[in-house]
Amino acid sequence: MDKDLIEKAKKFKALGHPARLTILKFLADSNTCISGEFSNELPLSRTTISQHLSILKKVGLLKWHTEGAKTYYCLDLEGLEDIKTKSNDYFNLINTSKNYKCK
Repeated sequence: MDKDLIEKAKKFKALGHPARLTILKFLADSNTCISGEFSNELPLSRTTISQHLSILKKVGLLKWHTEGAKTYYCLDLEGLEDIKTKSNDYFNLINTSKNYKCK
């Protein structure tokens, strides 16, 4: 299988959960790095949020840094631009102008 498709699938899969989309939107709306405030703002437990943050970090959609005992999370703008480009590239490969017929 094409390595590029495998990479796209991993990133698309990471976006396939409403909690992760909520986290990304929350960070985008906050326009800053966030530490433990997630559980105060999102209807999810700290453990659940931590698991979703880990997945988003793994696929390169979040950056993080620590200051003392706190970990701060931010959007990885390069990673987000990359997935936007890959999404557009992928869907541009699919020719929707043809009249496909389903039987």
